[in-house]
Amino acid sequence: MAIILGIESSCDETSASICINGEIHSNVIATQAIHAKYGGVVPELASRAHQQNIIPTVDEAIRQAKISKNQIDAVSFTRGPGLLGALLVGTSFAKSFALAQNVPLIDINHMQAHILAHFIEEPKPSFPFLCLTVSGGHTQIVLVKDYFEMELLGETLDDAAGEAFDKTAKVLNLPYPGGPLIDKFAKEGNPSSYKLPEPQIPGLNFSFSGLKTAILYLVQDQLKLNPDFLTENMADLCASVQSRIVSILLNKLKKAAKQTGVKDIAIAGGVSANSGLRKGLIEMGEQYHWNVFIPKFEYCTDNAAMIAIAGYYKYLKGEFVGQDVAPMARMHL
Repeated sequence: MAIILGIESSCDETSASICINGEIHSNVIATQAIHAKYGGVVPELASRAHQQNIIPTVDEAIRQAKISKNQIDAVSFTRGPGLLGALLVGTSFAKSFALAQNVPLIDINHMQAHILAHFIEEPKPSFPFLCLTVSGGHTQIVLVKDYFEMELLGETLDDAAGEAFDKTAKVLNLPYPGGPLIDKFAKEGNPSSYKLPEPQIPGLNFSFSGLKTAILYLVQDQLKLNPDFLTENMADLCASVQSRIVSILLNKLKKAAKQTGVKDIAIAGGVSANSGLRKGLIEMGEQYHWNVFIPKFEYCTDNAAMIAIAGYYKYLKGEFVGQDVAPMARMHL
């Protein structure tokens, strides 16, 4: 029996999870509401909130799993990428816990963990599979050959998809986090209302800066003509924005599938909770006869269950790190 404690603290969510023999028995997430008033995550405030939340979050995860801390066989933690101060809290706690309990430490790449979230529950993709990983800080197409053998095929050259949603929300005067609100309004709007450009980026890379600028100019021009433009057209605006972001993502994914010949296609990361992206992927999967894999909502955003399941597979391989391990704000696949 292998019992793994997973700890996630890369951004603004403190999370702890218990994985027993490859099955998640608890996944506790403490969110940080303080950032909403600033329109984005404030790193220093995030670090302080992690310090306040981490002990009760881990304690609750252990309680929900109905085990004692003495039964834990290893501690897996997010080493990076992420906010350095936030990562430092999780790393320091993991090192202290492992030292006190005399159990090994397992460092986890946050982006790999998003992909490995697909192995928490059935159905699970078969190797090799393609994964579109979309979050506030990353947009990547990854060829997954094995649990920890991954090849980056394409990535964003500027903003990530999640940033495009959140920065557009600011332009539309929507509160942070704006992505879920755009998704909500988009369900009531017409995605063909406003014609927005699709960047012509070669290969499998992405760019969202031009789209963001086009949205800004559209709103500025329309507000000159009608001061109530935003309130009168919010649903159609959000539907048009969401439709274009989703088409940019899926068109590149379609290109990657054609180039590689891979039929198992997955999405992961916070933006994979977007209803437009999920619906679009299912429709494209039916059209091209893909096997489509979409994680449950609780495993899309930052969570410790994905850290724990990744830690479990590393535990089986005996891949541990020492007490000299340090967090990394930037960390490649």
